[in-house]
Parts: sequence; C-alpha cells; structure tokens
Amino acid sequence: MSAATPDILCIGSVLWDVIGRSNAHMERGSDVPGRIVRLPGGVALNIAMAARAYGMTPALLSCVGRDAAGDELVAALERLGLVTETLYRSEDLPTDIYMAVEGGNGLIAAIADAHSLEAAGEKVLRPLDGPAFRGPIAVDGNLTQDLLARIAERADLRQADLRLAPASPGKAERLLPFLEHPSATLYVNLEEAGLLLHAPQDDAARAAEALRARGLHRALVTDGPRLAACAHPGGVETRAPREVMVTRVTGAGDTFMAAHIAAETQGMNVAQALDRALEAAATYVSGDTY
Repeated sequence: MSAATPDILCIGSVLWDVIGRSNAHMERGSDVPGRIVRLPGGVALNIAMAARAYGMTPALLSCVGRDAAGDELVAALERLGLVTETLYRSEDLPTDIYMAVEGGNGLIAAIADAHSLEAAGEKVLRPLDGPAFRGPIAVDGNLTQDLLARIAERADLRQADLRLAPASPGKAERLLPFLEHPSATLYVNLEEAGLLLHAPQDDAARAAEALRARGLHRALVTDGPRLAACAHPGGVETRAPREVMVTRVTGAGDTFMAAHIAAETQGMNVAQALDRALEAAATYVSGDTY
C-alpha cells in the first residue's frame, strides 16, 4: 500500500469540512458573529486523524477528486502522516464537502455532500482485494446502503475486526446489515441506537444490550453527558463522562471511536478502553480551537 505499513484502515468519507462556529445560542434564522474554517474532515478521515494522534498509521479508502480541492486535501493528509495511496482519485467526480453551523447550544444544522463517495461505489474498496488485512477496519455510514450490505456479506471480512460508525442519525439504518455480523463493533449515540432498534431507548446500557440481543458482536453507546456503555460477550460496562463545557461537537464521536480502537490495540481492557475514549471525547468537545 505504501512505504508506511498501515495498522488501521478507515473506509468512508474523506472531504473538506466547512464549519461556522459561534459561542452565541442559536435558533432558526439566527445571524450572529463567529468564525468559519475549512478543515480536512469526513467521518473516516476524522477517525484516521485521531488514530494517528494515538500513534497508529491509518490508510484511507475513499474517493477524492483530481480537482484543485482534492489535490490540496491529499497534500494536507500526507503532511499529517496518513497513507493516501489507497484513495480512489476520480477524474470526473469532484471532491466531497461537509458544511455545518455550530452555536453555543451545539450543532444547529449540517449538510453532507458525499455524492462522489456514493458514486464511486466498489472502487473505494479495491485495496481490500489484496492480502487479508489483520488490523481494525473502521467503516462509516456515508457509504451507500448497497455497498455497506456488500461489506457485511463479504466472506473475507466475516472474521475481520470491523468498527462501524453511522456518520449521522439520518444514516444509522444503513448499518442494519451488520447487526448479525459475527465480529463487528458498532459505535452509536442513544438516538442512533433507537433508530437501529426501531424504538426509542431509555439509556445507553439498555440500548447496547438490545443491540447485542439482535446478534451484534459488540455495541458502544454514548449519551452526551450521561452514562456511556459497552455491551460485549462478557457483559455490559458503563462509565460516566467527565463534565465539561462544550465548545465544539463536529467530530466528537469520531474521536471517541478512534481513541477506543487505539486503546484496545494497546492492550487496554473493556473498562480502560471506555474510559480512554470518554476522556478523549471530553477533551475534544471542550477544546477552544480547531
């Protein structure tokens, strides 16, 4: 794949984030001062960047256009130490983009334009056709429902260490094919868990247990400042996140997931890995800069 040997594959959205952020409480129609930034983003990329911060070497499987925005993005990723040779560089599809507005009261609205990733389809998975990869494989719900179903059904991935993120509540149900996967780990918030279970959930522990009962190998469910849970073959572990002042939200779940994966690759047990992930997410959401 590269001179650098990856120890985690990140499959899904790799794009530019355009984020407007204000400390003001915002409602529909608000017009307030703030800051607007453009940053490398996308769920798969956010996971990869966070995993890199923990010493891992991520490779990216996604679609990036051969336009100016794509060239700038790939150059930025290479400076971050990510493996980009695994990207599908399209001649006719533009580089995807995500736009969000955040206020002091959290995410106000967001639009994810991942049409190029969806159009590329199976082409982004070509690096999987070589020798079997033994490390964790993070997959996000920005892939099409059809492509996600194909990943779930691939015989060569039935025992792979698949780690799944829905990308957003609106895309949570795309991950339904993995609920009976024998080795998949699902990372969701309480709302997303309810969508997958087709019923609102009271708390993270019950939601995680319900996902396990559906046949999922393992489920991690977060619930903002309330208890988070990890349901696994040995039972259910719950932990309380540290109380912080929230100043940003975009990418928090991806940071949680990456920190958890890195903790487990370093040999931490269930409770330790959950604590590490919650602390990483708390530190992230309370940061005052991007």
